Amino acid sequence: MFDRDTDVAATGGYHITLDERAQSALRRLVAPEIMRRLLASSSALRLRDRDMFWDYRGRVLGHGPDLSGSASIDVDRITLRTLLAEAAGEDLHLGRAVSGIAVDEHGMPRVMFADGTSVTADLVVGADGTHSVVARYLAAGPTSHPAGIIGFSGRTPRAGLTAAERHRLGTRSSMAIGPRGAALYVGFLDPVGNAALDAPELSTSITTGPTYIWGAMFPESARTDFLRDLHGTALRTALLDRFREHRWAGHTLEVIARTDPGSVAAFRFNAASTRAADLTPWAAGRITALGDAVHATPPTAGMGAGAAIQDAADLLAQLDGTTAITDAIGRYEAQLRQRGGEVLTAAMKTVRLILATDTTLGAVATAALSPVVAAATRLRRSQK
Repeated sequence: MFDRDTDVAATGGYHITLDERAQSALRRLVAPEIMRRLLASSSALRLRDRDMFWDYRGRVLGHGPDLSGSASIDVDRITLRTLLAEAAGEDLHLGRAVSGIAVDEHGMPRVMFADGTSVTADLVVGADGTHSVVARYLAAGPTSHPAGIIGFSGRTPRAGLTAAERHRLGTRSSMAIGPRGAALYVGFLDPVGNAALDAPELSTSITTGPTYIWGAMFPESARTDFLRDLHGTALRTALLDRFREHRWAGHTLEVIARTDPGSVAAFRFNAASTRAADLTPWAAGRITALGDAVHATPPTAGMGAGAAIQDAADLLAQLDGTTAITDAIGRYEAQLRQRGGEVLTAAMKTVRLILATDTTLGAVATAALSPVVAAATRLRRSQK
């Protein structure tokens, strides 16, 4: 197992959602003790307030589903990566960036590394993300493209907000979309107070108190390109200015204004085709891929990491059989295509909604309909 990173903790400190299917798959991949430590380090969705949808002025538009029976969890990305690296043990080799793929004279796959070394294997699985070298070799081109959205994330301790904004946001995740494609997601993470497993002695979470993990989103354009070159306080200020240009209420931006500038980072949304038939456009063989390398998924559905874990579990299940490797890979890739199409369809719904507001008609409709929907929501609540 080779990874280009030299430090598994050197990644964005944001959160990943794992639903019941992803957790079930992970249990087939790691030891029970790793799962216990993961749950002890995770925030249980069933303990959160019900999710909420806002408009750009902070008015309530609706609520998400009842999560009281949900088995889903949120976990810090760094925490998950650290636990998975521990599970891999000595089989994980860091600092090995893949530079190319080839097949030798015996039909066996060979992996070349940037340091000039190479290895030959019975099976190569590319889990190297959106810009996968392995999947690009298989598909003879990129397997995903920019989705038209640029995102920015940060972390804000709940205690750093005013009492009024803490009350408004609550202990929930929420989403707001305004005119011209400006959107703001605010997730809630509390692996201590809302731990999925009450075993603090097993917790390895980097988040030690109630925290909002926020994501700002804008359509990609010449007006947003410069934001990718900014960092820290300059980037935070530019994001606030961008929202204010679109008349967002000041209190809705408090979660950004009071964030740690060092936690703010930019990332582009990439997406593969939502058509399952378009995924894995290659013949099954001794080289395959999984996760974002095949079905790059925007974070708008919170399903990308979970889908990758399910991919890995399905692959191992197929390889445990007695059939030829290529037959096992063929069955695995059929499952991969179906799952990838499902998660991409869910994620792209929000992306398309955001982009739809970035037109003259969409902007007018968003501004005009928001107060109407908010008034109807208030009326329904008052009648209960």
